[in-house]
Amino acid sequence: GLTRESVRQSAPRSGAMSMVLLQLGQCGNQIGQELLELVNTDGRNDLGRPDSYRAISLERFFRQEAGTDVPVARAVLVDMEPKVISHTLAKAMKSGQWSYGNHSHFCQKQGSGNNWANGFCIHGPRHEEAVLDLVQREVEQCERFGGFIAMMSLAGGTGSGLGTYITQCLRDMYPNSFILNQLTWPYGTGEVIVQDYNAVLTLSHLYKTSDALLIHENDTVHKICSQLMNIKQISFTDINKVIAHQLGSVLQPVCTRWSISEYGSNPLGDLLESLVTHPEYKLLSLMNIPLMSDKSLQFSTFTWPALMKNLRQMLIANAKMEAGIDWQMKLPPAGHPSVSKPFSDRKLCFNTSLANLLVLRGKEVFQADTDSFKEQALYTSWMPADSALSVWRTSTTFNKYEKSASIVSNSQCLQRSLDRIVTKAWDMFASRAYVHQYMKHGISEEDFLDCFTTVEQVIASYSSLG
Repeated sequence: GLTRESVRQSAPRSGAMSMVLLQLGQCGNQIGQELLELVNTDGRNDLGRPDSYRAISLERFFRQEAGTDVPVARAVLVDMEPKVISHTLAKAMKSGQWSYGNHSHFCQKQGSGNNWANGFCIHGPRHEEAVLDLVQREVEQCERFGGFIAMMSLAGGTGSGLGTYITQCLRDMYPNSFILNQLTWPYGTGEVIVQDYNAVLTLSHLYKTSDALLIHENDTVHKICSQLMNIKQISFTDINKVIAHQLGSVLQPVCTRWSISEYGSNPLGDLLESLVTHPEYKLLSLMNIPLMSDKSLQFSTFTWPALMKNLRQMLIANAKMEAGIDWQMKLPPAGHPSVSKPFSDRKLCFNTSLANLLVLRGKEVFQADTDSFKEQALYTSWMPADSALSVWRTSTTFNKYEKSASIVSNSQCLQRSLDRIVTKAWDMFASRAYVHQYMKHGISEEDFLDCFTTVEQVIASYSSLG
């Protein structure tokens, strides 16, 4: 029969856990493809990466499939129209280095006219079984399954409605698995008139089902592309590459707090355990330095003290990038509790954290001093700084940077954006603008009000941190 010994021999020696990516809608499919491309390139041995790094990275994101010798992504692609998916499949195939599985995608012939309710109330229930079959097939191919990363737009139409519905199905089907939603926040000026409604609907539903919501804002990433990467005509591909780089900087193999010599084997579990200690606080933000064009990179040198100093100030001042950081913003002196900040003055106040995860990669990484991230003033008064900060390190370099640092923060840094969205959505809702578009598919006024209440509660919780 099956003994513990035979099980142990068949498992990958690293004990690495595998994740399944769900690429939902146009945004999720494009970012998912960029992330897999980056992970595959980053692990290659010709870049001097250790064999164990490559092996664990592959086990995390890829599998072997009969009939092909390139790694096959552990991913399920879902969209209501075929165009984006066929483009995504082709792009992966063209790399010649990896591909998607033969049975990894689901698409229909029609888009849903950018309607969240259509995705959530109609397409979700209609296609649930087909999509979950694909998901189950991927999960069964994992020797040790470590959870889902569901990627989608926060405020798209169908993709977001459908993605939200599918996330709820995952929670029902896999009640004990980790689910991280990676959400892309649309441009503030907006591509879609109802995007604030969609954002409120997506956030409120996911807050009840997902373990954490990791949010990237297009406006921020756009600034990174123009000011740090010096890109003149910024495309969505440029933006998606930066988001993929930031995600990879956290998800690629790294030594977690359990060991300084072995790569952690459970990336999602370790991430959530470090950052999501309380069910009312699930919003995560990611900052990463350096980010620059290849041309600037040739003339740059990096030291850990400078990287740490900049990253810490970015955290305090809620600057999502390394240009234009407000250096005037200071923590209150030790021993002086921070006065509670009136909302109107928020922009004068520093960003209070609940928990932070620092991920450091590259040369001399064990010389990097992280004590400045352990000051109690950074954190809310009821969270001791010692348990609020986790630091992961590896001397393996990442992507093209010989030293790089990322911080994943569970803090107030998304609160202002959230408040803006709710205010705009509420103003529209007060005059019932466009509400009929949702009601005809089955989202009632009552549902809207419940969603507003949920998101207001999230804002209040983060507000009370300090």
